Formats: sequence, C-alpha cells, structure tokens
Amino acid sequence: MRKLNYRKFIPVVIFAIAIAIIFRTVLFASYVVDGESMEPTLYDGNLLMVNKVVYNLENVDRFDVIVFHANQQDDYVKRVIGLPGDKIEYKEDKLYINGKYIEEKFLEPYRNVNETFTEDFTLEEVTGKEEVPEGKLFVMGDNREDSLDSRSFGFISQKQLVGKVDVKYWPLTEASLTFGK
Repeated sequence: MRKLNYRKFIPVVIFAIAIAIIFRTVLFASYVVDGESMEPTLYDGNLLMVNKVVYNLENVDRFDVIVFHANQQDDYVKRVIGLPGDKIEYKEDKLYINGKYIEEKFLEPYRNVNETFTEDFTLEEVTGKEEVPEGKLFVMGDNREDSLDSRSFGFISQKQLVGKVDVKYWPLTEASLTFGK
C-alpha cells in the first residue's frame, strides 16, 4: 500500500480556490432581497445569484429581473418593463407597449379580479418623456402597489446594471431552480 502524498494536492486546492474566487467576484454576485417590492416573485430574505457578465454578451430583454446600482450605497432588484424606444402605458390594469397589449403572465396568478393591480399611467405622465431614451430602461417591481421604481425615480441607465438574476437559491423551491429560464 502506498502513502498518500498530500503535497501533490496543494496546487490543485490552490487552483480550485483561485477559480472559485474568480467565478464569485467576476462572473456572479450573491444578493439578499431586502423589502417587498418584488413580491410575489421574490420575497424579503431570498438569496439570489446574479449573472454579472450576461449583458456583455447579449441585450437586456423585456421582463428580465435585474439588479442595478440605485445610488452609491444601494442596489435594487426590479423587472425590466420598457426598453429604449418603447412607449409605455398602463390602462385598465393592462400593459401597452407601442400601442400593443403585452401580457404579463408572471402577474396573472396574483391579480384579484375586483382590484386594480397596476394603476393607470403613461410614460409621459411619470417621466415627462414619450418614450424610453436610448441607453435607458424603465423598471418596475412586481408588487405594483408597494414598489419604489421608475414611476418614482425615472429611467435607469444601462450602465447602472449589475446583472441579471439567474437563480433564487434560498429558500430552495422548484420555482427557484427554473427562475432564470
């Protein structure tokens, strides 16, 4: 029987640690949801994995859930509603983009037939602009009645993006395993 030589494992362990650090700091970031603005999609205390490089490789899509720098201290998680060039209007609890009705399937299970989920507004009423400017995004929380979002603070710059929420990994549920798909 041969003795195990632990010295051979040291470079492998160091390499694995280096790869893990690069993976964690350059490619992904972990966030904890703080607040109720994204309920029922995300809840206060949920842990998220944010892909920091995806938007270097592809464009932001409507309804992506993103994390962005709101200011020097805070990062927010919201859903992309409007892309550059979009004209946005909510009328009778329905989203219209460039005059066409766009279904928000992710909200359907939570709508109450007798209550308005999203108050009526036009982009011009809340931002003073007719359409989303180039390089900007219009974002909203899924908890439309209790969300500080673009209806309050206006557009966000695409330069403010941290990344796309790919996975909710705590608490672990079947829905969290398919979140980013």
